Amino acid sequence: MRTVIVDDEPLARAIMREYLAAHADVAIVAECGNGFEAVKAIAELAPDLVLLDIQMPRLDGFEVVELAGTRTGTRFIFATAFDQHAIRAFEVRALDYLLKPFSQQRFDQALDHVRATLATPAPALQGLGRAAAPGQPLERVLIRDGARVHVIACDTIDCVRAQDDYVEIRAGGKAYLKNQALSELEGQLDGRSFLRVHRSWLVNIEAVARIEQATRDSHVAVLRDGSRIPVSRAGYQKLRAAIS
Repeated sequence: MRTVIVDDEPLARAIMREYLAAHADVAIVAECGNGFEAVKAIAELAPDLVLLDIQMPRLDGFEVVELAGTRTGTRFIFATAFDQHAIRAFEVRALDYLLKPFSQQRFDQALDHVRATLATPAPALQGLGRAAAPGQPLERVLIRDGARVHVIACDTIDCVRAQDDYVEIRAGGKAYLKNQALSELEGQLDGRSFLRVHRSWLVNIEAVARIEQATRDSHVAVLRDGSRIPVSRAGYQKLRAAIS
């Protein structure tokens, strides 16, 4: 069982390393001190199991699951000192939730659970992790580009365009592709800031410099960077009301 340990506390990693030493079928293939290192290790090593803290610098445990979620062969066990995240952990299909400090016996039980599931395909995790708590709008969007991770603050996003099974997110003069439906991302963003002005476009209201009439029956939104975004009839009414 190829395993990655992820925790920003060296002592916590040492305890898990000690507990894992009692299991001859386990090989520790990486130890990571933050979420960025974890995403890179998971992408490169494709481990069977990730032992994952939740509250860490840079990326938290749920964000790691979101970014690593397309790798369906990896199982996750959360190990944390905070009990308030348990429901959310199982919502993203973690196999277990270890509350620190946990005993060797409790740890062994979690590993037995992993062994019992390895004979069956792991549940797909893509889209289940979120960079915000359920019911709250996203504050940042996470995009994996190979082993790299882009973290984009939502208030820096100018617009989002549907591109087949992807969305193109434009922020800070750059464009990023994310494997997600536009309607799904729309539901995660703050509806007070982002408007669906066209079937293929979302815009940040703060990024709109003005609205211009393109033809007799159509309009465009001109953004602060000069981009011109098509606006449908319904979108025009919503946008005009929002920026008036």
